[in-house]
Amino acid sequence: MTVQAAPARSTTRAIDDPGAGHRRWALFLLVVVYLFNFIDRTIIGTLGQAIKDDLKVSDFQLGLLGGLVFALFYSALGLPIARLAERKDRVTIIALAAGFWSLMTTLCGFAQGFTHLLLARLGVGVGEAGFVPAAQSALADYYPPEKRSSALAIFNLGIPLGNMFGAFAAGAVAQAWGWRMAFIIVGLPGVLLGLLIKFTVKEPPRGRFDVAAAPTAPPLSEVLNQLLSKPTFRHMMMGCGLCAFGGYSLMQFTHPFFVRNFNLPYGQAAILQGLIGGVGTGVGMLVGGFLPDRIGRTDKRWYLWTPAIGGLLAAPVYCAGLIAPVWPAAFAIILLGGVFQYFYLSPTYAVAHNMVDPRMRASATAILILAMNIIGLMCGPSFTGFMSDLIAGQVFPLGDYAVLCPGGKAAAGAAAGLDAACKLASAEGLKRALMLSSLAFTWSAFHYWMAARSLRKDMAG
Repeated sequence: MTVQAAPARSTTRAIDDPGAGHRRWALFLLVVVYLFNFIDRTIIGTLGQAIKDDLKVSDFQLGLLGGLVFALFYSALGLPIARLAERKDRVTIIALAAGFWSLMTTLCGFAQGFTHLLLARLGVGVGEAGFVPAAQSALADYYPPEKRSSALAIFNLGIPLGNMFGAFAAGAVAQAWGWRMAFIIVGLPGVLLGLLIKFTVKEPPRGRFDVAAAPTAPPLSEVLNQLLSKPTFRHMMMGCGLCAFGGYSLMQFTHPFFVRNFNLPYGQAAILQGLIGGVGTGVGMLVGGFLPDRIGRTDKRWYLWTPAIGGLLAAPVYCAGLIAPVWPAAFAIILLGGVFQYFYLSPTYAVAHNMVDPRMRASATAILILAMNIIGLMCGPSFTGFMSDLIAGQVFPLGDYAVLCPGGKAAAGAAAGLDAACKLASAEGLKRALMLSSLAFTWSAFHYWMAARSLRKDMAG
């Protein structure tokens, strides 16, 4: 996307080229780190049913572990660490973040109850808050404006790859050795990756592709004023937040959906979840990243029309998959929904990066992530879990669901009819809750369409 950077204060900047080989190595390592970032972030979804059965937690508590609890510290620290990344060595920030969140993921495996697990998940959120803004800021200095959406599409492959490999590994390990060992095995490699990043990746010269890049980071008030004064950015914040609402809800509860509705074993459900999160999401990110760079040469609004189209298609496709009568059909349709859903991510970041000065990019990324965390990660899984419990209680015909069905199942020794009724209510509640959450994609399409209407004016300004 060839748009001039925002007006700046100085023409003094470094123009050294780290080299094409090192640029590719840095991008590769950042993808691998992002892969483990998403494994550690989303593993709670794959292990959720096993944790629910072991610790007897509710769907609302699972939603808290996968969403609100993690997102609280992720959101609170994301912007301050991004401001630090505008001034300090981004590679060091990335390395420290990777090591810390990986250590906290490992500690999740030693949790002795819901409270212990909650505290460890807070720690994962603290560590992961430092990664994406610093990484995207560095990538914007490795790649020129017209290649940033494509580079971000490759970088964002860490999300589907993390979803897929995390689900495969966690499902297999949990089925063989239990959910605690799964946390330990996927957490430890990230510590080594942090060291590899620190000692093999160079900090790129800041703003080397931008005319008249500012020599110092502007105050946060100036960043916020420049971004929030633009209708395009405000609508993108709402659009990506709503996409995250639906996406994190589905990510958290896809595995339990297949277990409860089709009686699949943990391992098989994890494979399906991994393929949906890997293949479907990966294709969507690549299309959403590369397509606007190609067709957007004639009209830059395609960078925002593409996410709008994806959102309009994702909602009905997901709903069709959730009501499918057999698991192969449900799997295939939900996978297609994942393709459409993720049209939004790479072009959203690319537009934001090309709207601001180089020393504002980490902050712009952090502000978008803040929107995705508050609207999506904090609210999505918690809302879905709450609605799942509520609807399950409404459709349960034999009395108080919360009392008679702890963890979604009847207590040991209960009559077979009671256990069957508990499981049926639990499955139906989750299905309907996920359908409600998927409607957020339609709402997101409206905001991306509105963002496209103001794009030309905001870029010209």
